Amino acid sequence: MRCFRDLVLALITVCCFLFFPLHLVAAPEGEFIIISKKGADNIALVLDKLEIQGDDGSKIAHNLGVIIHDGLDFTSLFTLKEPPLHVKGKSGIDFRELGLTAAEVYAGGTVTLQAGAVTLSMKVYEIASSKLLFSKTYGGNEAQFRTLGHAFCADLVERLTGRRSAFGSKIVFVSTTTGFKEIYQCDFDGQGVEQLTHSRTISLTPALSPDGKYLAYTDYSTGRPALYIRNLHDGTTATAGKSGISIDPAWRNNSELATTLSFEGDQEIYLFKSNGALYRRVTKSSGIDLSPTFSPDGNKMAFVSERNGRPQIFIQDLLSGEVKRLTFNGEYNTQPSWSPAGDKIAYTTCENNGEFNIFAIGSDGSGLRQLTLNSGKNESPSWSPDGELIVFTSSREGGKKLYTMSSTGKNQRRLLLMKGEQMQPSWSLFRK
Repeated sequence: MRCFRDLVLALITVCCFLFFPLHLVAAPEGEFIIISKKGADNIALVLDKLEIQGDDGSKIAHNLGVIIHDGLDFTSLFTLKEPPLHVKGKSGIDFRELGLTAAEVYAGGTVTLQAGAVTLSMKVYEIASSKLLFSKTYGGNEAQFRTLGHAFCADLVERLTGRRSAFGSKIVFVSTTTGFKEIYQCDFDGQGVEQLTHSRTISLTPALSPDGKYLAYTDYSTGRPALYIRNLHDGTTATAGKSGISIDPAWRNNSELATTLSFEGDQEIYLFKSNGALYRRVTKSSGIDLSPTFSPDGNKMAFVSERNGRPQIFIQDLLSGEVKRLTFNGEYNTQPSWSPAGDKIAYTTCENNGEFNIFAIGSDGSGLRQLTLNSGKNESPSWSPDGELIVFTSSREGGKKLYTMSSTGKNQRRLLLMKGEQMQPSWSLFRK
């Protein structure tokens, strides 16, 4: 209860790829397979050094190789292996030599630089059968090596798993870099940081609409927490003009979002249109209701409520109005985040020892799993658009910083390096 009240007070008082135009030429050959990763180990991939053709493109080839390697490593889907010394001979790729690496997939290609134009040609093979999974060519200019590399990474992940990846997506978050709490965004891997608000006050709880067009957040410019909705395409901003507080926005779809309001006395969750117009009241209870998050189809909403005396996570069917309690382990559970696949909900638990840890549970209440342990305060989980990764806040190195981990809690690592503290991340479903 105390943790819950502290969270509400903190929220109330804070007190309380940008991708360049890119020409892609697809040249599919042979067959490809779908590798299912459910319950399996990572895909073992031999990533070969890029060959150089045409003008001296050694620097571009090196940069592209690093981008591809780091991008695939970031996904937590692959175990990357160095190629054998004599993997290529006069007769082509030596698959027998590759077989000794115990890898499943081989990827290699060439980089051509001519008059400032860069062409990346990649081929991917299944090692066991020597079959070509796919072949594709990507074209751009010298400044677009990051875009080119990530385009290949995205295609590779989709071909091998059958799912779109997180490449091209954005993460919005709060940072105190300027001395104020302002909202920033970065690429999925922590690069390309950009400041979005300049209110020189307090801006919190950012959330991007599924189509990436709108940014919703809580702002204290008027002296109280209010809901702001900014159109990122034309820069216009709408405000939910209600008295009392407004905190914790979450998008239901591209045109509707939910937030907690207190203008009717109790703190309840309401739906708004993207233009700031109040749509409908969703929750009705005597306790505080906040932190909404929606199922992929928008028909169900998970949220935090103390209606039973202690803050727990509940799920409400928005069509029937039926409410069911989801969490029963732990005395304080908050900050739910519904996975893009709809099968899991990640959330934060305040432990008896004062630690905050992140758990994941099936949306049906099954399969409870702890994802962080003995690493400071871990809060604010948010899923990547492919459901493979989670971004979160942790104090494990002192102040609050952003980290990512796999959906099972593995490969926990720092996302970006910035001055001040970073917190309240929200991963966009939209991809450039």
